[in-house]
Amino acid sequence: KIMEQSYFEVLRPGINSTFQDKGRFGVQYMGLAPGGAMDYQSFLLSNVLLNNDKNSGALEFAYQGPLLKLIKGKTKIAITGNVFFKIYSPKGEITGEPYRTYDLNEGDQLDILATKASVYGYLSIEGGFKLDKFCGSVSSQPRAFIGPNDGKKIELKDKILIFKNSTTKENKIIRNIKFEEKKIFSVLPGPQFHYFSTASKKQFFSTPYLITKQTDRMGMRVIGKSLENLVNSNIPSEGIIKGAIQVPGDGNPIILLSDHPTTGGYPKVGSIISSDYDDLIQQNANREIYFQLVTLEAAEQQFALYMEKVKKRIANIEIV
Repeated sequence: KIMEQSYFEVLRPGINSTFQDKGRFGVQYMGLAPGGAMDYQSFLLSNVLLNNDKNSGALEFAYQGPLLKLIKGKTKIAITGNVFFKIYSPKGEITGEPYRTYDLNEGDQLDILATKASVYGYLSIEGGFKLDKFCGSVSSQPRAFIGPNDGKKIELKDKILIFKNSTTKENKIIRNIKFEEKKIFSVLPGPQFHYFSTASKKQFFSTPYLITKQTDRMGMRVIGKSLENLVNSNIPSEGIIKGAIQVPGDGNPIILLSDHPTTGGYPKVGSIISSDYDDLIQQNANREIYFQLVTLEAAEQQFALYMEKVKKRIANIEIV
């Protein structure tokens, strides 16, 4: 007898809820951006808590997450990020804690109400969601209609299939994950760093910039002192990476994020260092941030510390 498929039904899709893994690499030359989870650390920990493959697809949401009902089956979940959520079952309601696993039984509802003073959160389930890969990844890019669910964000009444029912008894937790508002972000000089006047670079690295509402998975527009370009505000299109800070003709920087275009024709004053990226994308609109110029050596040291912190958190997983 074939086991009937276990699945969730979407009772509310939430804002910008898409499936994401690490991303789709080695295809940028074909015009496909890597994409992938915005906050890599939160994504990774959601899988590690459930003993999943580290690159299992998770459901990423922004601001307000989905309301899901487990129609069939039994699963174990983990939610990461600074997230407020509730679980409704016949036994009553639980206010959930992020970075902890919970059991869901048939008929239970998971209500991911909001991210708190941050933007992105992640939901993973034991054994992973049942998703089709495209070019080796399950990351969705809704603008390009690429990825599972026909490349679309999840929608009302969608069925989200579960790979296998949960078999693990114990639940796990990572304690003491604090959410501090980060103010200063480190930047490496970009390929067109020399295009900008010394005075305006000095301002860029010493005055605040405001994150605008014109921010999504593709890019973040910030406003502050505009950068003065002495050479040319257009360049021949060249390949770009996430974290690159492009400066269009108006002098207001745009930080390119995970779903960035694959090439761009604006000069780049710099690039956000990898270890600051997770914190950057968690900053809400209307928040003021500062940029500081760092050397490659400093960026590498910061990255080593970031990896150390992630490993430490994984080592500190406890059974509850």
